[in-house]
Amino acid sequence: MSTESQLRDKLRKIEALFAGAGTPGEKLAAEAALLRMRARLADVERSDPPIEMKFSVADTWSVQLFLALVRRYGLRPYRYPRQRRNTVMLRVPKGFVDQVLWPEFTELDTALRAYLHEVTLRVIREEIHADTSDAPEVSAPAALPRR
Repeated sequence: MSTESQLRDKLRKIEALFAGAGTPGEKLAAEAALLRMRARLADVERSDPPIEMKFSVADTWSVQLFLALVRRYGLRPYRYPRQRRNTVMLRVPKGFVDQVLWPEFTELDTALRAYLHEVTLRVIREEIHADTSDAPEVSAPAALPRR
């Protein structure tokens, strides 16, 4: 199994975990899981009304993942003028964010970052130089020539 297919499988398993899937057959029913999550969000909205929340996401890849995830749940992300591209605003029940959205996002983001890190190092090793280790630490700074 390729690294990409392993990542996709891991993402599906994480999604199934947060969607409440208990068996492999349930995992395959992705549409049913999504419908359950949307119903859960609707239930939460009845007892926990949506509030405006601000999310600051670390990098471009994480922003794209977060936007895709919130849109999958039928939420509408937005930004105000002059907010940075890594800022995402949502009107969402806090309970849904705490119990479902943010935990799922962090799990998926961790898996995606690990995959991107692995791919980046592999490309650097294969195309630029095999040594991708950090620069060694030296005991004292040498006098640098002035320019």
